Amino acid sequence: MNFIVSSSYMFQKLQVLGGIINNSNTLAILDNFLFELDHNKLKVSASDLETTISSTLEVESESKVEFAIPAKILLDTLKTFPEQPLTFKVKDNNTVEISYQGGKSEVASVSAEDFPNAVEVEDAATTKIMAATLATAISNTIFATGNDSLRPVMNGVFFQFLENDARFVGTDAHKLVKYTREDIKSDQQAEFIMPKKPLNLLKNILIGSEDDIVIEYNETNAKFSFEDFELNCRLIDGKYPNYEAVIPTENPNKLIIDRQQFLNTVKRISIFANKTTHQLKLNLSGAQLKISAQDVDYSSSGEERLDCQYNGDDMEIGFNSRFLIEMLSNLTSKDVQLAMSMPNRAGILTPVDGLEDGEKVTMLVMPVMLGN
Repeated sequence: MNFIVSSSYMFQKLQVLGGIINNSNTLAILDNFLFELDHNKLKVSASDLETTISSTLEVESESKVEFAIPAKILLDTLKTFPEQPLTFKVKDNNTVEISYQGGKSEVASVSAEDFPNAVEVEDAATTKIMAATLATAISNTIFATGNDSLRPVMNGVFFQFLENDARFVGTDAHKLVKYTREDIKSDQQAEFIMPKKPLNLLKNILIGSEDDIVIEYNETNAKFSFEDFELNCRLIDGKYPNYEAVIPTENPNKLIIDRQQFLNTVKRISIFANKTTHQLKLNLSGAQLKISAQDVDYSSSGEERLDCQYNGDDMEIGFNSRFLIEMLSNLTSKDVQLAMSMPNRAGILTPVDGLEDGEKVTMLVMPVMLGN
């Protein structure tokens, strides 16, 4: 016997780690979990070379052993078990025997020496953030990031730690989100760009957690430590664009409207929009907003009128309906404000309510040119 562990407890932890493993790996070792047993502590790791995530499990054991085991086979096996103890035994013929109530199975193991080491973050600066705060920051920004291989800096979330606040920014050049927390202070200013894949993994783990997360980072790597998880990843190399320069500061035309009502209307009218441009027209006049769309190719059109609070000049402005839907869906406030200057300048979408003290969300959406 090498160690005994609860089946559901192990599955819960390993299911999270499995999220980092690619469907097709150039290195066969990356299809495996690395097991490092040290008496009653079992550290399990998974990697895609760019990111390594590990979790420490409490087990019953008096052994020390290291081995790698195919992740998919183990996960597929674990999810079929009802709650029960499992006994893992490493055998001399490069197999691992898993014994359980009424049966046993054997899986081929691989030498732990072939598994890539997690990159150490040397000369690191450190920041501490509450798990729920980081999860919210990721959720608010990750959807706005790009997928452009020619501009990799836009494919991640920009972390910026300043003396008086922390900022998280995502943009794909058509839309931009800046999420600010004034309750996060840093001893020294720092900034880096986090890739999307490890952020999505972090977001899923952190939801519901009340722990603090320690972030260690240097110019090339970052490490996130919390509860019994540790995530190391390589940062995106490059200089992030000057996002503040594209956010217009003078926006005298302000629309305040019920978020859910606005979202539902945009979803309905977008059905009739051109399938290439996804163009919606917003016509603002007095206390009324008219939203319309048409697809000349299919002779389809739709329009709705909504009551709203509007202060400003009468205006007609076009937006991509998909961007509006994404932004409105990621906000949780009852009401939102859309501030604009001119039909050819970006609109600024912000929540009117529902924010914590020191929390700010600014969403920028570029307009589209309206056809005649």
